[in-house]
Amino acid sequence: MRKLPTVAIVGRPNVGKSALFNRLIQKRVAIVHDQPGVTRDRLVADCRLGSHPFTVVDTGGIESSIDDDFDERVRLEANLAMDMADVIILVGDSKDGVTPVDRSLAKQLRATRKPVIVAVNKIDHPKQELAEAEFASLGFAEIAPISAAHGRGISELLAQIERHLPRFAPDEQQVVTPPSLKLAIVGRPNVGKSSLINAILQNRRIIVSDVAGTTRDAVDVPYERAGKAYVLIDTAGIRPRGKQNTSVEIFSVMRSEKSIARADICILVVDAQDGVTSQDKKIAGLIQANHKPCIVVVNKLDLVKPPARVRDFFDTVLGQTRANLFFLSYAPIDIVSAYTGENLDRLFASIEKIQKHAARSIGTGPLNRLLQEAMAANPPPVRGTKRFKLLYATQIDKTSEQGVAPPAFMLFVNYPELLTDVYRRYLESRIREQNAYYGLPIIFRLRSRH
Repeated sequence: MRKLPTVAIVGRPNVGKSALFNRLIQKRVAIVHDQPGVTRDRLVADCRLGSHPFTVVDTGGIESSIDDDFDERVRLEANLAMDMADVIILVGDSKDGVTPVDRSLAKQLRATRKPVIVAVNKIDHPKQELAEAEFASLGFAEIAPISAAHGRGISELLAQIERHLPRFAPDEQQVVTPPSLKLAIVGRPNVGKSSLINAILQNRRIIVSDVAGTTRDAVDVPYERAGKAYVLIDTAGIRPRGKQNTSVEIFSVMRSEKSIARADICILVVDAQDGVTSQDKKIAGLIQANHKPCIVVVNKLDLVKPPARVRDFFDTVLGQTRANLFFLSYAPIDIVSAYTGENLDRLFASIEKIQKHAARSIGTGPLNRLLQEAMAANPPPVRGTKRFKLLYATQIDKTSEQGVAPPAFMLFVNYPELLTDVYRRYLESRIREQNAYYGLPIIFRLRSRH
């Protein structure tokens, strides 16, 4: 396996870097908005448009005058991206022309001695191509007039990029990407999601601040631990819809909800000091509605005063968290400190345990005996003049390559509507007595024989 070459997209705020990133990877991953500074973290994804695939890195706007507290960290993230890049794309805005920030950045890029292509963006009509001539003053030989929003000039830009990509020997051309377990780190703002990822990675990969809403995109971060590949999905904090006061935040929340849907395992982060809030419950509800494996992480253990960090404290936190998230009863609870890294090993032990339990299955014969015995011991209630009857049950074959598909059972019954939520939970509990299914929801699919 050989790592794909890397192309970094850099430039000042609001020149269209994220639009170009989305165009190259053919997905709407980065949030595109006319508000400067929307992208703050590095976003990473693969481009397979041309004949030579490569990894694209989108960066926050450099030398931004907005959100001054973040400016230095955004610049650091962009510098890291340039350090790791094989090719750099400097994006400029044809409407603004060359600015002092562009000239300063160009000087910095020349010092890298790496191939640099100047992409002059927002050229939506052939008559505007004269605007690219001004960017020749930056001193780079290759200039590409493009419109990232409309796809104009992208194939020509790809050809320029591919000329600079490292060439491998024929036996190294095939890039095999190992399957990665997708872990979505979700929660309300400022509970420490990005800090948790940084603690796992042991570096400041994600911009961290005590200002709620620092993370705006859902950021995919590749990670390897003990020979196993993961993708850590850092998501924007989810706030109540009534408090989402900008369109950027609304899009961020939508991305977080999509991240839950595409994750293999969701890690719900709650604050040890605040406990489970109503918004935590709503996010947990999204996880439940998507039938996702889940781990609840109670973060900020370091902020609890030392005298309180005794067994009684842990029992109290665990009890309160379990009581408030009773509908996620299958989810294990780990108490950690992202700041100190305390108990992070337990988190990955829980992840491995979920994977092992997801591989378990119950044979059709034992499953039917188990459910029939459960129903004989505690018959379902009569609704009207009818009672729920189970005719036959079988476990549905797993299709997930990662082995984390929740256990799903097909139940052939008389009338599906007669199965109450209470009785459904009862049948689930009897199945868990047999196979536990740690961290996994149990899914029943009902089919009527009538």
